[in-house]
Formats: sequence, C-alpha cells, structure tokens
Amino acid sequence: MTTTTVQAKDSQLTDKVRVLIAIGAATAANCIPCFEHLFEKAQTAGVTPADIQGASDIAGQVKKGAHQALTNSIAELIDIEAAPVAIGCDTGNQPCQCV
Repeated sequence: MTTTTVQAKDSQLTDKVRVLIAIGAATAANCIPCFEHLFEKAQTAGVTPADIQGASDIAGQVKKGAHQALTNSIAELIDIEAAPVAIGCDTGNQPCQCV
C-alpha cells in the first residue's frame, strides 16, 4: 500500500521509538509471541531494558484504566455500585497521564 510507505518515509519516528510503540501494543494485547519477537528487534535496535520495561509498564497502566472503565460501565448498566477504583492510570476521571 503506497500510503503507508509514504507515511513511513515522512515519519520522524526512529526505529527505537517504533519498536517501543509496538512493544506497548503487544503488552496491551497480551500477545507473548509478538512481545518476544519485538524484544529481539528492540535488542538489535539498541533499546535498553529499562526502556522496554517502561513501554510495557505504560501499556499496562493504560490497559488497567480501560479495564476499570469497562467494569464501571458494566456496574452502571446492571445498576450496582462499582468498586471505587480510579480510571485512567489512577487519575480519577481525568485523562490518562501515563506519559
């Protein structure tokens, strides 16, 4: 697809940033094979273990917030009180501030 190729050429994202984004997505999707594949790519690209852990932690925080939002919505629909847990990385009802 030429549109994707053009966007990639114009992108300012480095290979390290791209692989960290992908690691975050793999973490959020619970895809172990993807994470393992991307871990190898990250090592080849020179990404530090701390950055890999950071990307994975951020994805986990976002996923936690999304899960709590779903839990709250289900509780509202079935008319019960949800457990008082913050939405969006422990920021209450404010936008996610993981990064």
